[in-house]
Amino acid sequence: MKIYNKLVRDKIPEIIRATGKNCDVRVAEKEEQLKLLESKLSEEVAEYMEAKNLEELSDIMEVLFGLAKKLGYREEDLINKRLEKREERGSFEEGIVLEKVWEQE
Repeated sequence: MKIYNKLVRDKIPEIIRATGKNCDVRVAEKEEQLKLLESKLSEEVAEYMEAKNLEELSDIMEVLFGLAKKLGYREEDLINKRLEKREERGSFEEGIVLEKVWEQE
């Protein structure tokens, strides 16, 4: 038996049972869900840093959408905020590295 005690996607128990295994699950209390999603974000970022692939990026995105929902936002709100900031401040496409800032004389 392996113990996880972590947030998983909604269909994971069903997938586990389809393989002939059993699992214990519970639904986290509302107050606990935000903390679990934040932990999941760290886990998914670490997995991306190891694998560096689209699947792990999509996992991060799913967690971000979950966090947005728990904070009272819709997926569209998050996407629109991203586009708004991109319009105002740009993206990260050009690879610009800020090295120094100083006062003009």
